Amino acid sequence: MRLADIIQRGWNAIGAADFDTVVSDYAENMIFIMPGQTDILKGRQAFRGSLDKLDDMFPPGFEITGLRQIEGENEVVSILEWKSEKVEGSQLSVLFKFIGDKIYEERWFIDTEQWKSAF
Repeated sequence: MRLADIIQRGWNAIGAADFDTVVSDYAENMIFIMPGQTDILKGRQAFRGSLDKLDDMFPPGFEITGLRQIEGENEVVSILEWKSEKVEGSQLSVLFKFIGDKIYEERWFIDTEQWKSAF
């Protein structure tokens, strides 16, 4: 399976609120670096717990309107087009780094001022 397929499966699982499937593709000692690059979750259990609060992490009315994957060596970048109640449309990117077929790092890149204004 291509790494981009693993990432797509994760996005599909997020959309279906199937969080156990999402975390099954992550290494036990993974890290998740959230927008702003200052908040870091360490470990698959902490990441799984945060998924139960997903509604609080995204702005009201958040919707992914487009998604594509760019695969490199041991990494995938997702480019998301999105909108929310307060933002007509924007983009963000998410970097996923792999060891084998497991994600060990997820890092979000986003205009943090725009993101904060969307809440």
